[in-house]
Amino acid sequence: MDIGKTVGENLKRARIEKGVTQRQIAAELKKYQSDYSEYETGKIQLDYEKIVYLCKRFEITPNELFGWE
Repeated sequence: MDIGKTVGENLKRARIEKGVTQRQIAAELKKYQSDYSEYETGKIQLDYEKIVYLCKRFEITPNELFGWE
């Protein structure tokens, strides 16, 4: 299992469900949209602070983000 890809797919799904764009989330994280896009494709790993922020922002658990049951 490619955890980066799993996290990216779950991140994208959660963002779309909340109806926000990559650009909006990137601005909240003080990142460029292209950098945020790489989180969703699994090219860049999230650090702890971003994991916590995004889970709260999208109202998901870390287990949901990582695809753990």
